[in-house]
Amino acid sequence: MFRRREPVPFAFVAEADRFRGNVTPPPRERASRAERAGRSLLGLTLVAGIVGALMVGMPALSTPSAPPAGQSQAAQGH
Repeated sequence: MFRRREPVPFAFVAEADRFRGNVTPPPRERASRAERAGRSLLGLTLVAGIVGALMVGMPALSTPSAPPAGQSQAAQGH
């Protein structure tokens, strides 16, 4: 780690990146069954929404493979 060349008014600011505390954080609480079920339901809802949007949008994104069979009535002058 490089040292600063200019003087720092507060020594703890210069040394803050090297500080390591000896206090361990408390262990994380485990999620309850209701929380896990809620997260799963939310995930499934999001996935179903994306799949549904793709299914609805795919026909609009596809190009027609064959030209129309005939002229429309408007093109014939009727």
